[in-house]
Amino acid sequence: MAVAATAWISFGPTAFVLYAEGKHDEALKAMSAAADAEDKSEKSPVTPRVPEPARELYGIMLLDRGMAPEALAAFEATIKKEPNRFNAIAGAARAAERLGDQAKARDYYQKLTTLAGNADTVRPDLVAAREFLAKN
Repeated sequence: MAVAATAWISFGPTAFVLYAEGKHDEALKAMSAAADAEDKSEKSPVTPRVPEPARELYGIMLLDRGMAPEALAAFEATIKKEPNRFNAIAGAARAAERLGDQAKARDYYQKLTTLAGNADTVRPDLVAAREFLAKN
């Protein structure tokens, strides 16, 4: 966990500053480095995780840059390591939809609505999932 925390502190905030400054390639490299370092660490069952995995945040950046194939891979890696993460599943669904993979998008949107249950919420990702499923 110390390795992951050190990597996050070293690269995570820097990535967001670079991204905000419009230095997208540098930001993606910094976030990728944070995600790689975090992936190499093992989580102890009694220690908390970082609020959002670096790989998930990397996927968000990639998707924002129009890099749907890479974003989908990042989200799926997050889901493999940490199943049932709402934001990772939502990101995977959006990436699959942008890639035109309707079957995969439907699967992820279905998982998202199942995960949320009958929650009466206005979370944009959940609204999008329900709208997609109603149409497909």
